[in-house]
Amino acid sequence: MSAPAGPGPESHPAGDAWHQMFHGRRRWIAALLAVALVATAVVVIFNLNPAGTEAGPAASPTPTATPSGTPSATPTRTKPPAPAPIPELRAVPMNVLVIGSDSRANARKQAAHTAATGEASDQRADTLMVVHVPADRRSLTLISINRDTWVEVPGVGGAKINASLERGGIDLAQRTVEQLLGIRIAHTLMLDFHGFRVLTDRLGGIDVNVTTPFRSTHETRHVFKAGVNHLNGQAALEFARERYAFADGDFQRVRNQQTLLRAILARLTARGALNNVTAVRALVDMASCCLTVNKGFDPAQAAILAYSLRNLNVKAIRSMTLPNAGMGYVGEQSVIFPDQAGIAAVGAALRSGRIAQLAR
Repeated sequence: MSAPAGPGPESHPAGDAWHQMFHGRRRWIAALLAVALVATAVVVIFNLNPAGTEAGPAASPTPTATPSGTPSATPTRTKPPAPAPIPELRAVPMNVLVIGSDSRANARKQAAHTAATGEASDQRADTLMVVHVPADRRSLTLISINRDTWVEVPGVGGAKINASLERGGIDLAQRTVEQLLGIRIAHTLMLDFHGFRVLTDRLGGIDVNVTTPFRSTHETRHVFKAGVNHLNGQAALEFARERYAFADGDFQRVRNQQTLLRAILARLTARGALNNVTAVRALVDMASCCLTVNKGFDPAQAAILAYSLRNLNVKAIRSMTLPNAGMGYVGEQSVIFPDQAGIAAVGAALRSGRIAQLAR
């Protein structure tokens, strides 16, 4: 896949040196250290004090008695070196595409195979969401795209937008969304079902405000009660996937997915965790096990992007669903027809930085 055009971290000696150092550290983290990574991320990210600094040093052990007449050695502490600073991201707006794959297998391997061979994979986009990040990084706007929206997929023709992932991996999914909205996507991130469960559990679960209570029709038939529900990975996955329990099906599902992403961001930014350089590195290492990303979006750039969101106000996150012209059929396929004028307005608002005015 070719690297997308879009803003990246500023190029300067300090940033390049940090980038090289990060890669050096990243190479020696193997899968066998996953348990240690989880422990590190949980301790560092969620046990910071409110100021966002690491906890103070542990109490010194009780000194042992020394023989009479022997002067006691004065204990000394070696202060660990300060972590290298993370370079600042350029203050320009960007769009990030988030994909939830319906793959029960390894979505990352399937995506790599599709990119290398051009063969269709056994996965479609269960979730498609454009996250608009403004230049000041203090708010976000989430734009959901119904997976059954009928669009022109580059090189394929008319199809449901979720088929773009099946036919060309995350690269084709990204180009399809760019063409639909007339925008540029800086980065694309994809999670499959297994990866979503794992990451949610590694975060210690998330708190989701359920506005429309329901019983899941999936594996555990979890009951989601009105109000705040603490969800583990499996329950969060069922919350994100459900549509049959609702009168308006996929439309309520995308609203639930927006609620879920808000909850995840609230968890990640809790108590100023992203202000801490060590916490940000631990977070990126933890997530790297499960995310598939576009070419060029390496762990160093992921850390720079995460750090740039340290002043995010979760209450300032707005969301909307791409306008549509109703449901119908193309052949035997049940589809959602796009509202071309409405979509053009969303694209123009994204390009001009006015998208928050259209969302709620």
